[in-house]
Formats: sequence, C-alpha cells, structure tokens
Amino acid sequence: MDIFWFIPTHGDGHYLGTSRGGRPLTPGYLRQVAQAIDELGYVGALLPTGRGCEDAWLVASSLLPVTQRMKFLVAVRPGLISPALAARMAATFDRLSEGRLLINVVTGGDPVELAGDGVHYDHDTRYAVTDEFLTVWRKLTSGEEVNFEGEHYQLRGGKLILPSVQRPYPPLYFGGSSPAGHAVAARHADVYLTWGEPPAQAAEKIADIRRRAAALGRKVRFGMRLHVIVRRTEREAWQAADELIEYLDDDTVAAAQQVLGRYDSQGQQRMNALHRGNSSRSREALTISPNLWAGVGLVRGGAGTALVGDPKTVAARLHEYADLGIETFIFSGYPHLEEAYRFAELVFPLLPRSIQATNGDQPIQRPIGEIVANDYLPASR
Repeated sequence: MDIFWFIPTHGDGHYLGTSRGGRPLTPGYLRQVAQAIDELGYVGALLPTGRGCEDAWLVASSLLPVTQRMKFLVAVRPGLISPALAARMAATFDRLSEGRLLINVVTGGDPVELAGDGVHYDHDTRYAVTDEFLTVWRKLTSGEEVNFEGEHYQLRGGKLILPSVQRPYPPLYFGGSSPAGHAVAARHADVYLTWGEPPAQAAEKIADIRRRAAALGRKVRFGMRLHVIVRRTEREAWQAADELIEYLDDDTVAAAQQVLGRYDSQGQQRMNALHRGNSSRSREALTISPNLWAGVGLVRGGAGTALVGDPKTVAARLHEYADLGIETFIFSGYPHLEEAYRFAELVFPLLPRSIQATNGDQPIQRPIGEIVANDYLPASR
C-alpha cells in the first residue's frame, strides 16, 4: 500500500464546525506536519485546493527545503490555468524537488466558487475542458511539439524546453464520479481517486473505470481519500468520533449542507447522501458501513467519511478495500499533527507498506521510549 497523509491548508483543530480548540495555521505548524509526514514514512501528502485554502503550489514549494523524501500531491485546475503554463510549473517543481511531485487534477464541483474564479462551464463541459487540458499537458510533458485545435484550447508550436525528472511526466491522480468523470479517468489518469464510500459502492466505480480503460488499451491504478480515527480500543475510537462533532449545532450543519447541496459534483452528492444531513448526529445514523462513519461530511466538503476503530479493525477494513484493487490511501485526522503520529504508530505495523521509515543507508541506534531510571533501555515490543 502507498499511504499518504494530508496537509491542512484550510485550517486545523480538535473539533469540527467551531473555533473552539482551533489551531492557528502558521508556517511553523505546516512545517511540523510536513516533517512528521516525512519522518514517519508516509509516501507523501495531499494539499487541498480551493478558495478556502492556502495556495497548494506555494505551500508545497515552501516545504521542499524542510523535507527530504515525501512527495507532494499538488492540484492543477483545468479552466483556471493553461496546460502549457501548468506543464512548466510542474516540470520546474519536479526538477527542484528531484522527482517529488505528483499531480492532482481537479475539475471542480461548486458552480458558485467556479463562477467567482471566472469559470462558467456546466458540469459536463468542465470535464470536456479537462479532457482537452490533459491531452495537451501529456503531449507537452512527454516532449512533443504540440499543435492542437480543440473546442476549448488551441496551441501552435507548444513546447516544454526543460523536462521533468519523472518520465514521461509526474503521475496524474484524478477523481470524478460521473460518467463524464469516469471517461476522463479511463483516458488520462494514472491513479483514480475516490472518496471513502462503502466497499460495494467503491467496487462499482472501480469496475466501470477498469472496463473503460481496458477498451482504450490502458490500465488505471486506484486510490481512496478518507479520514481515520484510530485509538487503542474501539470504545476510545468511537468516543473520539463523538468528541470531534461535540460542538456542532443544527444551525452550523444546516448552513454547511446548504452550501454543499449546491454542488453539481456527483462525488459530493454521493457524500451528502451518506449522512443525509442527519440532525440527530447519532452514531447509529452516521455509521454507514462497518467502522465507516459519515460524521465528518456533516460540515466538510469533499472527503466526508472516516474509518473508526482500534488498529486491528482499521487495518482489516483497509485490507477489504485493498482486495477491491485500491492500493493508495490518502488519510487525514484531527488535529493532523497528532493523528499523523497516532496512525503511523498504531496501524503502520499492520499494513504491507511500500515505504518504510528510515534513517539512511546506515541506521543510527536510537532509544525508542524513555530510558528507565537513567540506566536501562525499555524492553522492545
């Protein structure tokens, strides 16, 4: 499994839907989260995009000098940026980071936010724009001279003079739950991302995209984006889930659901349907599949579900998703710094991970735990 974490550039804290327990989003805090990801052995981190976030490219660039090996999954937004400029930005970042860039292609799902950015296409047209964007982007980053006459993009003599480190280009991650989104994924994506839906729903998506990709002579890998709440025991984990939404009230949930309800993103609509805006916020109403809890989606757009449980149970649920073909997982938890440590310490030993934490070619012996009475090393696990 490739295990990623998340850099919370839209804010962080102990509770959802309140400033109580909130954490200031400072450069120092972002460095702490990134360095924890780097040290603990995560493959990398997703940086979110949108008007409620700090710019993903600038934040990722600022974190390059303070990290060593983690990869940055950074968004490009077709319709907001030209494919040629995006290709140059990606190639520069990839060279400066020595191959630590991954591209998250985000078509967008909120018509109001998109209109504020000057994008006025309807849902399916946005995916048509994305299709043309990626056609051009892939040709440019593969070293071709591009002459392209599309409905939305026209290029004459397009070139990328300075190539990326990763060849033919940094891998493309993409999510879209509609038929138009699936068509783009089958044609262009290296990794298709879905939000944390129950296994049966995720399996339907995977089967459709596999079929579409096979018809084009392609293979697509699969990933999932969701939250995690893991504790030593099931009881402690579910108590932490209840505490996360402890300060939500009906007005806050209603206001959030009104905004999320305007999205024409089918992925967001599927997230909304999981919790149905349940005003009781009871554990029973929000548990939509064994250990899969929809409480986050009451007020948060995008990924709205969390795996909740003890380490063995959470690992078992991840293996169920892996059996469907999902090999990349992008996790987050609140607060993100502490939860990055907690998940790594409790669950990493139970997963077949592609990357392990390391101290270099010649590991240095360091104590694990506190020295006992200044004289004795603690017993190993």
